[in-house]
Amino acid sequence: MKSTIKAMLCAVTISLVAFGANAKTDAVKNAEEQYKADYNAALDRADADYKAAKKACDARSGNDKDVCIKEAKANRDKTKADAKASLKSKEAMADARDTKMDAQYKVAKEKCDSLSGDAKDRCVKEAKNRYGQ
Repeated sequence: MKSTIKAMLCAVTISLVAFGANAKTDAVKNAEEQYKADYNAALDRADADYKAAKKACDARSGNDKDVCIKEAKANRDKTKADAKASLKSKEAMADARDTKMDAQYKVAKEKCDSLSGDAKDRCVKEAKNRYGQ
């Protein structure tokens, strides 16, 4: 009787959290897509700013024009480097989140080991769904 109640409590607990975990997985995917969209937008802005700055340099001549163009290129390269660093930082955070989810899955699966039969199978299945395994 106690093992049946324990199994039911485990199943109910995991079921209640599973819905939130699935939504969280979708949120993670959406966030990653947004990171890449932001990165691409930053690259596009850098190129557009460079073209505008380079065009403004056309009014100059000689070394002054050369310096102006080099500054425009330097600003473009800096903006692109900052965007790349930001993307990598966000990807690192996503990797850390994945590692945490994997660790939580292992704990949940270990908790299922105290069960047997159908209750254990349900518990493992629900843990896999909850943690995206």
